[in-house]
Amino acid sequence: MAGGAFAAPSTGRNYEGGVTTFVIVTCMVAAMGGLIFGYDIGISGGVTSMDSFLKKFFPSVYHKENEDHHESMYCKFDSHLLQLFTSSLYLAALLASFFSSTVTRLFGRKMSMLFGGLIFLIGAVLNGAATNVAMLIIGRLLLGVGIGFANQSVPIYLSEMAPAKIRGALNIGFQMAITIGILAAQLINYGTAKIKAGYGWRISLALAAVPAIMMVVGSFFLPDTPNSILERGHPEKAKKMLQKVRGTDNVEAEFQDLVDASEAAKKVEHPWKNILQPRYRPQLVICILIPFFQQITGINVINFYAPVLFKTLGFGGDASLMSAVITGIVNVVCTLVSIYSADKFGRRILFLEGGVQMIICQVLVGIMIGINYGTNGVGELSNGTANFVLFLICAYVAAFAWSWGPLGWLVPSEICPLEIRSAGQAINVSVNMFFTFLIGQFFLTMLCYMKFGLFLFFAAFVVIMTIFIYFFLPETKNVPIEEINRVWKAHWFWGKYIPDDAIV
Repeated sequence: MAGGAFAAPSTGRNYEGGVTTFVIVTCMVAAMGGLIFGYDIGISGGVTSMDSFLKKFFPSVYHKENEDHHESMYCKFDSHLLQLFTSSLYLAALLASFFSSTVTRLFGRKMSMLFGGLIFLIGAVLNGAATNVAMLIIGRLLLGVGIGFANQSVPIYLSEMAPAKIRGALNIGFQMAITIGILAAQLINYGTAKIKAGYGWRISLALAAVPAIMMVVGSFFLPDTPNSILERGHPEKAKKMLQKVRGTDNVEAEFQDLVDASEAAKKVEHPWKNILQPRYRPQLVICILIPFFQQITGINVINFYAPVLFKTLGFGGDASLMSAVITGIVNVVCTLVSIYSADKFGRRILFLEGGVQMIICQVLVGIMIGINYGTNGVGELSNGTANFVLFLICAYVAAFAWSWGPLGWLVPSEICPLEIRSAGQAINVSVNMFFTFLIGQFFLTMLCYMKFGLFLFFAAFVVIMTIFIYFFLPETKNVPIEEINRVWKAHWFWGKYIPDDAIV
């Protein structure tokens, strides 16, 4: 029943007002919350490939890499403690996402962003000043709390402030900031790795304070969203903010929809309990599976461990860091494609095309590594083969950057009605962080045991998720966020879960 996967054309209302400079600026400032996430994703892989960092904190890994010439290529960086340095952040973000849901709902989106930025700032200072592994891990845990709050509040803020017709582009600004953060971290790692005195890793880790300060200052001056103001019992203030955001006094239709949604939300005393009701089954399933699938693409193998991975494949120290920079540039440029395309062509086509492209690239990378290194991890890549592997990884990153990267955050943030929105986003963030933690903690061990088959493992999951998108995700472009239930009601599978009284 393939045709049934396509939703009927939207019957949502066209509200008054246009795209104002005010809403563009506020959304751009809010999206800077993605910088702290992106910077940390990009910085850890480069730092863990620096000899001075490994010698100080992980000497056994340094020994395996530099002195044990009999060690399999696949297993040189296999260390649970080293992986904990990367993954501990995401475990903290997972736990913080549950608390941040309540803060976001009770105190507003901007307060959640402000608190997250402050905690992240403290973690960055601790990491830059670290003298032992315990300080490193504690700093990483604080960074994780900050990211948990930012990832909970920023996508909701963007979805609520943006007009429906450009909601995709503005929300993808969050992913754009993530990719810029990753690229900035990779460029900084490339520079600090050249510091002969061996303290470059401190600069890399401490500079995480810069995006944290940007987020704190930005969120301090940001207004809160009309939805959040109304949710906290200030209708007149919410209406004035909506008029300012939309650039017109004639906002009666949209404001009434917000009031109706807010009244319905107030009747829900237990959003965590209510999201389990059958009427919210589509949102629950999507908020669980989309972040799960996003992580199981294997993208954070590249994001976390790109320099380590390239070093493992035989690239030199400088070459591995530069290769990571190249993939970071591809990531930024191709996220721009998604900003342009998500509201023009829709979410589904980007998901589907990106999935097919990632499958092809991962299978070819697995085959190339298998041919050159076999199962014993002994071998080397010729220059031509190494360049082809780098090209395939870049093509894979490009596909993710215009599909699962931004849309993995956009779609869950735009499909939940107000009464379960904070709970839905908390589930999205917590599932994302949980599987990010697993990938960060176990990838190097999985590489050691699964060898080149690990890339085929991730490719198999991309096949599954692409099939899921084709059959079970309806198109949500240009649908006002408060009328999203119309889309679910029109869907061939999910429609049976949506009662008639759920349609605004």
